[in-house]
Amino acid sequence: MDTTLTDPLVGHTLDGRYRVESRIARGGMASVYLALDVRLDRMVAVKVMHRSLAEDPQFVRRFIGEAKSVASLSHPNVVHVFDQGTDGDHVYLSMEYFPGKTLRDVLRERGRIPAREALEIMIPVLAALGAAHQAGLIHRDVKPENVLLTEDGRVKVVDFGLARAIEASNQTKSGIMIGTIAYMSPEQVTAGVADVRADVYAAGIVLYELLTGHQPYQGESPMSVAYRHVHDSVPAPSQLAPETPPALDELVLSATAKEPDRRPADAAAMLIAAVEAHRGLARTSGQHTAPAIQAPVQHTTIQPSFDLPAAAPGAKRKSRPIWFIAGLAVVMLVGIAFSGWYFSQERTLKVPNLVSQNVKLAEQQARKLGFQVKIGEARFDGKVAKDIVLETEPASGQEVDKDTVLTIIASAGPETVPVPKTENLSEADARLRISEAGLTVSRVRKTASDKIARGLVVRSDPVVGKRVRKGSSVILVVSAGLLAPDVTGMMRDQAQQFLASKGYPTDCVNEVTDDAAAGTVIAQDPAGGAEMEATTKICMTVSRGPDTPFWPWERDPSIAAPDFVNVPDVRFKDVNDARRELQAAGFDVKVRKVVGGRRVIAQNPVGQVPQGTRITLWH
Repeated sequence: MDTTLTDPLVGHTLDGRYRVESRIARGGMASVYLALDVRLDRMVAVKVMHRSLAEDPQFVRRFIGEAKSVASLSHPNVVHVFDQGTDGDHVYLSMEYFPGKTLRDVLRERGRIPAREALEIMIPVLAALGAAHQAGLIHRDVKPENVLLTEDGRVKVVDFGLARAIEASNQTKSGIMIGTIAYMSPEQVTAGVADVRADVYAAGIVLYELLTGHQPYQGESPMSVAYRHVHDSVPAPSQLAPETPPALDELVLSATAKEPDRRPADAAAMLIAAVEAHRGLARTSGQHTAPAIQAPVQHTTIQPSFDLPAAAPGAKRKSRPIWFIAGLAVVMLVGIAFSGWYFSQERTLKVPNLVSQNVKLAEQQARKLGFQVKIGEARFDGKVAKDIVLETEPASGQEVDKDTVLTIIASAGPETVPVPKTENLSEADARLRISEAGLTVSRVRKTASDKIARGLVVRSDPVVGKRVRKGSSVILVVSAGLLAPDVTGMMRDQAQQFLASKGYPTDCVNEVTDDAAAGTVIAQDPAGGAEMEATTKICMTVSRGPDTPFWPWERDPSIAAPDFVNVPDVRFKDVNDARRELQAAGFDVKVRKVVGGRRVIAQNPVGQVPQGTRITLWH
C-alpha cells in the first residue's frame, strides 16, 4: 500500500501556502514532501520535523536560528532554503526541489565508485562546504544521505544546521544519530565539540565509502563505532580497493587524521587537494573530463561525469594536448585563490553563529574569518556548561564593518556561593542567613553538645565556606543541649575516670547487691541521654556482686570450670583496631558510643575471663 495515501499531511496546505502533493522520503528526524507553493506557483521540497522534535521548545528556537543562517548561504552546490515556519505542531523548511537521488541511493545501487567519478562528486560537495565555512557555518552532519545527485547531473548538499539544532535539543537519541556516528570525528565523540575540521573528517569518510563501497568502521552498536573513531585510524582505501590511486589514499588519510590539526584547515583546503588529485588522474590516464568552471570571483565547481551519448558516425573527435589540461587545472586553482582574495577585500563581514561552541574554538574561528575578537566577562548559566558560548555582540547573521570588534560572551557555568557561617545562631536566624546566601535548608538534625546551648546551630553540612551551586540545600545540625552520658555497664573506676575528665562530680555512688560482676555500674541518675545542666551530679549505682558465687561452676561443683585467659587491655586504642585485636584473641566484642570519638575510653570485663566471653568497649 502506498504510505503517502495514509499520510495526513498529503493534501494539506501548510501555513496556508504549501500544498503537500506527496511524500518523497521519511527519515529519523523528518519527512520530506513535494509541495506546491501556491503564492509563487512553483514546486518546492518541504521538510517537516517529526512531532517529538517539534514539541521541544529548545529545538524549535535553535532550528529557527539555524534556518535563518542557512537561508543566507548562496552557492550552486547548496540546496537553497526559501522559508521556515510552523503550522500547529508542524515545524518545517521549504527548499529548492530537484528530482534525483541521494548519494546513499547511488551507493546502494552501484557499490564502490571509480576514483575519477568519486572525485567529481566530492569536489562540488567540498565547494559547498568551503563556502559554508567561509560564511562561518558548519554542517555537522556530512554523509551520503545529505548529498543529492540531480537528474541533470548537479550535486547538491542539504541539511546545513539541522544537526546543530538536533544536538542542542533534548531529543538526541541513538535511534536518531546512528547515521551520523559513522561519520563523526573523534573530537565530536569525546568532547562534543565540532569546528570546520569535523566536516573535513566526515567528507574524508564519505570519500572512503565512495572508493570502497563500505564505511571504514563497522560495529554491533553505535557506541562501538564511536569507540573506533576515537581509537583507530582510518585505513587507506586501497587496502579494500587496490585500484585506488595513491593520491586518493593520501587525501582520505589526511582528511580523517584523528588530530584535527593534521587535517586540511577547512573544506576549501581539502577542495584544492581534491582538484590537484583530479588533475593527476587526468595526467596519468591521458584522458580528461572537462570540469564546469565559473567566473573566478564566483564559486568553482566540478560536476561528476556521467555516460555521454556516443559521437555521431563519422564525426571527428578532437584531442586536446596535455598542456591544455594542465592549463585548465591551473585556471581552476587560480580561480579559487582569486575568489578567496576577492572576498577578503570586502568591507563588511557577516557574524558567524558561534553559540554553543567552546569559547577557544569560537575565538579561533572568528579570527580566521577576519574579526577582531574580545572575550567578554563570562555569565553564570545553570544550563550551559562552563566555557561554552552563550552569545556574541554583534549577534550572528549581522553584516558589520571589517574593523568591528566581535565580543564573545561565554558561560561561567552554574553560579556558586559559599555556605555562610551559622554556628551559635538560632535555627530561625540560621535559616534566614542560608536563604540570604541563595541556599535552602533541606532538613535539621539534632546532636548533643556540651559547648553549644540547646536550640543553637552546632555546624552545617556542607561546612561553612565551601562553595556550592546556588539554590542547592544545606543541612543544619542543631544542639539538643547537654545530655547525660550513659556509663551503665562500665566498671566503676573507669566510669569515674571518664566523668571526671568531663568535669562531673564522681562522689555520688550507691552500692547494692546484684547479679552483675562486682564493680559494674548497673544504673545512673539522670539516665543516659536525658537532658541535664552542666552542674548536674550524676549518681551511679554500682554492683557489689551477688550473694552467691558469680560463676556457675563456683555454685555447682558438677560444672567443669573452663580455662581462663587474660583480656588484652585495649583502652585508648583506636576502636576498630581494638575490636579486631579482641576478636583475634577469641572474644565476642560489643561496641557502645558514649562520646563518639575514635579512642576506646572503657572496657568491661578486664583481667582474666573464660575464653569467648563478651567484651564491651565504649568510645
